[in-house]
Amino acid sequence: MRFKVIIATVKTDVTDGIVDAAKAAGATGATIIPAHGTGIREAKTFFGLTLEAQTEVVIFLLEEHLVEKVMNAICEAGKFEKPGTGIAFVFPVERVAGLESQLESFKEKVRDRYF
Repeated sequence: MRFKVIIATVKTDVTDGIVDAAKAAGATGATIIPAHGTGIREAKTFFGLTLEAQTEVVIFLLEEHLVEKVMNAICEAGKFEKPGTGIAFVFPVERVAGLESQLESFKEKVRDRYF
């Protein structure tokens, strides 16, 4: 079984929407990490204080066949076509540990899909 990881960086008000969209597209869950960053647009300042919108990194570990559908759902829900709304990218996964309890359900899904 092959896996890939989608990593999305989004504003906190978008996180729930992209996670819900990803789950509807087949993702089984996500890991959410608070973050901050910098980009092409400078942060706004107010009386010398920098105001930055909070950002979260959302990580999805997926079976390879789900990646395209989940990625499309994330991009649509996050409105990634608009500047400054977020980014998402995919990494291949070499090895996975800790999914032993879910492997039987993965096998059943594959059997149901192909047989």
